[in-house]
Amino acid sequence: MAKRLTKIVTRTGDDGTTGLGDGTRVGKDSRRIEVLGNLDELNSAIGCVLAEELPDVVREALAPVQNDLFDLGGEVCIPGRSALWDAHVERLESRIESLREPLPPLRDFVFPGGSRAGAMCHLARAVCRRAERSLVALRAHEAASELSVKYLNRLSDLLFLAARTINAAASSPETIWQPGGEAG
Repeated sequence: MAKRLTKIVTRTGDDGTTGLGDGTRVGKDSRRIEVLGNLDELNSAIGCVLAEELPDVVREALAPVQNDLFDLGGEVCIPGRSALWDAHVERLESRIESLREPLPPLRDFVFPGGSRAGAMCHLARAVCRRAERSLVALRAHEAASELSVKYLNRLSDLLFLAARTINAAASSPETIWQPGGEAG
């Protein structure tokens, strides 16, 4: 892999195609490349969250996710490859419970926002949902892992609770949605 990364400008994509990990060339507008782009954006958004001051419990929950997302990208890039396992989903579920327990229960929807890091985490959650939707769309037409969809679904839950945890630690109150009303 290191040799492949020594040359950044290859010109092989100038015709609007790109290579998958198995050597197949596909259009840059293919569903599979859409998923890869969404996963890349998600990983970048999580990287932005991790660049902020965070409670340790949030950092510990999110840091391994970046590696998981590269593994998931490898699955998508090499059709038929499996890189995520039940243990990955179980780890997310465990982290979800550890973040959920100390938080006050929600009875209403909250607006994305709060502290800068909390708002960035909400944005990462929205990108995660898009990545999940694009993976579901891919699965409707091509082979892709069902477990990967489950992983992204759990990850969006984790990101929501991470945002709430970040905002609680920053003493940044959540703004409750009031149907037909004004925020405040």
